[in-house]
Amino acid sequence: MALCGLWSDEKMNLKIPVLCALLLLGFNTQAEVRLTITDQQGKALEDTVVELLDPANKTFSAKKAEVKQQDLTFIPFVSAYQTGTEVDFPNMDKTRHHVYSFSPAKVFELKLYANKPEAPVLFDQPGIVALGCNIHDYMQAYIYVGESPFLQVTDSQGQVIFNQLPDGNYQLKLWHPWQNADWVTQQVQIKQGQVMNYQLAITAQEKPQKPKKGFGASYTP
Repeated sequence: MALCGLWSDEKMNLKIPVLCALLLLGFNTQAEVRLTITDQQGKALEDTVVELLDPANKTFSAKKAEVKQQDLTFIPFVSAYQTGTEVDFPNMDKTRHHVYSFSPAKVFELKLYANKPEAPVLFDQPGIVALGCNIHDYMQAYIYVGESPFLQVTDSQGQVIFNQLPDGNYQLKLWHPWQNADWVTQQVQIKQGQVMNYQLAITAQEKPQKPKKGFGASYTP
């Protein structure tokens, strides 16, 4: 594994080492591009956003998008959608929620409601949106709004797979809620069949958990 260098942010006076290894497995145009993200302990890092940005290709790729409230928790904890996506916020619980965000990328408020709001929320600016519930303070989640159609969140194995990703030069952006910066970014050259492993210099933490008692009196699990 080779050290690609230090990602730095002069404004925040941060330097984050990014380790990466590239293994070319072939050039089959139907092959996949696979990325695996680990933390500084070498453990798979779930909930990492991976965006591959080609300035010449910002084609909008519409897809179904939602962040549920279920079991008094936001699901998923981290999601990633392209700028211009409308996101639904269905409430699957038997108690009402009050979803909001004060993030610059999207300020909005869905006042106390059950079932499904009348309309989805349009995320029309790139950035990171932190979600909260005004009734259940411990509830939190994040939406990463990116510019690229090539945008995914790592699974429990710390992996994402891009199918039929065009060969070329991309700006790779990595973001995780426990970072002390907006995102890690560097230029990469992509070829079909490539496997890429990145290590972020952070330590994974537990996701917010629902308290055993004291919230959602009308909730029945």
